[in-house]
Amino acid sequence: MPRIPRRLPSPALVVSVVALFVSLGGVSSGVVSGLIGSREIKDNEIRSRDIRNNEIRSIDIRNNQVRGRDIRNSTIQGRDVALNTLTGLDINESTLGQVPSAAAADSATSATTAASADRVGGLSLRKLFVKQAVGTAATEVQSGPGYVLEAGCSAAGGVLRLRGASGATTTTVNVQGNGEGGGGAFSDSDSNLEPSDALDLLGGNAAGAGTAVVSTTSGELSTLMYALEESPGFEGEAVCAVRAITLSG
Repeated sequence: MPRIPRRLPSPALVVSVVALFVSLGGVSSGVVSGLIGSREIKDNEIRSRDIRNNEIRSIDIRNNQVRGRDIRNSTIQGRDVALNTLTGLDINESTLGQVPSAAAADSATSATTAASADRVGGLSLRKLFVKQAVGTAATEVQSGPGYVLEAGCSAAGGVLRLRGASGATTTTVNVQGNGEGGGGAFSDSDSNLEPSDALDLLGGNAAGAGTAVVSTTSGELSTLMYALEESPGFEGEAVCAVRAITLSG
């Protein structure tokens, strides 16, 4: 029986087979050992579905790379923002609602404690300041429940008096004051102030200050705290000056 001669592989074939196994082993070794880097991955090939949930950390994201367009609407909550990190520049004020406790503040006319308010503790508050030149006849400068306040200025001194208001219920007035250019301290009263009366709030003095309490039988009460300076009420001005604060309620 004839023998079939053995043919040994050529050196080129041996080298090529060895190279093939080495290359295959190198790729698998790289996969197993985790040596695939970003350069082995084609750009834009990694999708969110390729990443396990909760695997991306803040250290994996470059600073200032996340923009508003990268965040889904209504997904950022208060717990996601560090305390005291938002400022007025970060907030659109027009989107904010009104604070409930301030709803009445826009048009408030009352206050329990205030430097200047229309009402204080349930009482109406009014301020009065009048300058009148010498020779000004007494004229109405204020009115209230049951009374009319008149002021004037003459060369002899100021005029400040109360008259009853037309159509008012019975009105009572009590006055305490201190004057200058006359008898000094004084007090007076009128149990039925009428429009024809002229109750002198200066007690016959040329100037003075005092308090008048006006009450009506309908339950209205006004307190006038006043002062009048005779001419010159201001340096270089031939005027009388009247100042008053009135509380009514």
